[in-house]
Amino acid sequence: MMGNLLDRPLVQRLFQLGALVTRGMTLGVRGIALDPRGRVCLVRHTYVGGWHLPGGGVEIGENAVEAMVREFREEAEIVVEAADTLRLHGFYRSTAAAGRDHIAVYVAPAFALRGSKAPDREIAQREFFALDALPEATTRATRQRLDEIIHGRPPAATW
Repeated sequence: MMGNLLDRPLVQRLFQLGALVTRGMTLGVRGIALDPRGRVCLVRHTYVGGWHLPGGGVEIGENAVEAMVREFREEAEIVVEAADTLRLHGFYRSTAAAGRDHIAVYVAPAFALRGSKAPDREIAQREFFALDALPEATTRATRQRLDEIIHGRPPAATW
């Protein structure tokens, strides 16, 4: 039920504004994991539409790399072989909500899968897709980050 509620733009906006009041500026992470066949890992959340790169918020006491390793594991059953191999691709200011959120995007050059990802409270689905066959519902920002990586373009300033 909550997932359906958060798909409504007004409810989602209120949720974001509530987060702003309680947290001020936030820092999030997203990760690009390409398997040996060149397919990218994307997740579909239960609380917002579209396909996204795995990721989430940096928790108190974590640094961004630790958060990315945790989010890969929690959202996609991806185990980063060595945290120090994650490569920072870019740092973005999100223009959603009040524009005070920032997102660090990492690329995982080596990883292992712990197995299939069963749907849970947060993640409805995890799949790997060929870069030229992304699902129609892949978000604009996800497509832009992949385009930057694939074509060696510098990161944009905003999400």
